[in-house]
Amino acid sequence: MNARRVYSAPVDRTTGLVCDQTIALNGHFASKDYPVHLRRIKFKDPQTGKVLVFLTNNMTLPALTITALYKNRWQVELFFKWIKQHLCIKKFLGTSENAVKTQIWCAVATYVLIAIVKKEFQLNASLYTLLQILSVSVFEKTEISSALQLDGNTIDNPSDANQLNLFTF
Repeated sequence: MNARRVYSAPVDRTTGLVCDQTIALNGHFASKDYPVHLRRIKFKDPQTGKVLVFLTNNMTLPALTITALYKNRWQVELFFKWIKQHLCIKKFLGTSENAVKTQIWCAVATYVLIAIVKKEFQLNASLYTLLQILSVSVFEKTEISSALQLDGNTIDNPSDANQLNLFTF
């Protein structure tokens, strides 16, 4: 990033802050497109030892507050990554807060139920594999142990006297 330091605020290095600077962008187009000064905060995370650099246009909040906000925001990003990977939510069906919460809670409930099934039947397959198997057989009248082939044998469903069969001529 092509920028120059305009001002450096004093920081307490015992908190993990390395610097709190006001900067201006140097590039011809960048300085024309964004002439306002930015704030660059450098922070050394005491837990991981990594040096993190945060860039913001918020000049009023304390530097430690901004680092905490970015740290919490990263946790939100990791949560959404987990949702995409484990709950199979690729996009939200609705845009309202209630629709998003409902879809997430339904996916979490499904995930927990599959985890319970895995524990009860002492299955070695991953939760993702179990979800895939059950999603294929969701509309079939099959016992769960048969769908997951727990004992290696398929279980014949008892015939239901009240159920009509389309292909018995």
